[in-house]
Amino acid sequence: MIYQVLLRLLLSAAGLGLAAIWLDGVHVTHPSTLFWAALLLGIANTVVRPVLILFTLPVTVLTLGLFLLVINAAMLGLVSWMLPGFALDGFWSALGAWFIIALFQALGAFLGGKQRLVVKVERIDDDR
Repeated sequence: MIYQVLLRLLLSAAGLGLAAIWLDGVHVTHPSTLFWAALLLGIANTVVRPVLILFTLPVTVLTLGLFLLVINAAMLGLVSWMLPGFALDGFWSALGAWFIIALFQALGAFLGGKQRLVVKVERIDDDR
């Protein structure tokens, strides 16, 4: 359990670090800020995001789920507002950073064994 939490925290920090390198609109002043940003992002995704999803459910349904991208970018915006040393230039920077973090989280889930590829092979007899 604690291993998974630490792994997700490290993957989020790594994703934020790569986003700061690859994207012009993501700014991090110190490497330790990545850890605190990842921790705050995890807390925001656990506490604030479900409430926002609940309140914006009609808009999310009308947009066929695309409004969830806005909520995900807003979570990163909230973290940048709360944490000095971590800044985003706008919505598209937040969305790009979220995408990179999501790729890292998916890779971690796959390598960590949460997502498994199952192949079922059956033999069909033609004698019936």
